Amino acid sequence: MPDDLINSFMTGPDERGRFGKFGGRFVSETLMPLILELERQYEHAKTDQSFWDEMHDLWTHYVGRPSPLYRCDRLTAHLGGATVYMKRDELNHTGAHKINNVLGQIILARRMGKTRIIAETGAGQHGVATATVCAKFGLSCVVYMGAHDVERQAPNVFRMRLLGAEVVPVTSGRGTLKDAMNDALRDWVTNVRDTFYCIGTVAGPHPYPAMVRDFQAIIGQEAKAQMQEAEGRLPDTIVAAIGGGSNAMGLFYPFLDDTDVRIIGVEAGGKGVTEEMAHCASLTGGRPGVLHGNRTYLLQDDDGQILEGYSISAGLDYPGIGPEHAWLHDIGRAEYVAVTDAEALEAFQLCCATEGIIPALEPCHALAHVMKIAPELPKEHIICMNMCGRGDKDIFTVAKALNVDMGAMA
Repeated sequence: MPDDLINSFMTGPDERGRFGKFGGRFVSETLMPLILELERQYEHAKTDQSFWDEMHDLWTHYVGRPSPLYRCDRLTAHLGGATVYMKRDELNHTGAHKINNVLGQIILARRMGKTRIIAETGAGQHGVATATVCAKFGLSCVVYMGAHDVERQAPNVFRMRLLGAEVVPVTSGRGTLKDAMNDALRDWVTNVRDTFYCIGTVAGPHPYPAMVRDFQAIIGQEAKAQMQEAEGRLPDTIVAAIGGGSNAMGLFYPFLDDTDVRIIGVEAGGKGVTEEMAHCASLTGGRPGVLHGNRTYLLQDDDGQILEGYSISAGLDYPGIGPEHAWLHDIGRAEYVAVTDAEALEAFQLCCATEGIIPALEPCHALAHVMKIAPELPKEHIICMNMCGRGDKDIFTVAKALNVDMGAMA
């Protein structure tokens, strides 16, 4: 290892797919050959310039990257403290950060000769991105989505079906993201020959956490360059919402060795982290265990049974977190906090009113924490948060939470 990387936070995972004691690959014998082949293909792609040329061409001309770095002047004035910037990945094609990673995985799938793509989705944005890229390349697409999420994210279900995907409602458990991932893994075991599982977050068995992080790192790479151009220096604090944690790792990873930059991840506090099964803050209220092929922090009972978490945000409604986040938490490089539904809804309304941006409920959690810390910081302190998704999909959920009758507006 080069001397300048010995003390780097950016060297993981190790050859076993571990970030310290987290990560790894806990999968069935049937899936192990597929996982190893995927690892081989990705290790080759990382050093293949033609792979990255195709990625950057699609990021530029199909996704619309680079996404803007936007200084929020009215929000900053309202909060009366630190200067707030947003990395606006909600302006990507399909409306979120998810497509950054989906493109990379589906290019790999095509190189591996796979013709059928499966995915799990919570808020629907990963499903929409997967359906979109499958439509572009003429691939079969099946998206597993919890029945509860199908109901609360109906606009994205319709979008996926318009794009030609089969959306499979999952009724097991509470019908949310965890259950959708369970069924997707069962499908993959059954259809190993022609099927590629496109995982949407920095979780799952190795190499998925590192691979998804690497594809999403374009967010932080752009943010670093854009902040240097705008302010002549790096931000003092970066903030992102976390379910599994892909948008957050995408922003955080390029900054890990910039130790003067404070890194804050914001989990879903739901109705309050002191209430059992009323939140999805696995770092705040969980402990280490194994789920979906990797070891990480999970919400679980004393017998190790996974608890059903809760969040108003479908994309954060997951009882675990990516293993690299678990490692960053334990070594203290990043801080992790929780924000409640009520605080996220307040941030949603403030963002609309001050900046004319309708945000998804996921980044509203990050914005809610920015609202807490910015007033206590000087104006020269710069905060950059990831606006990782737009709010079209959430307007019915927000209206219900605010007791607004959408039908009465006609």
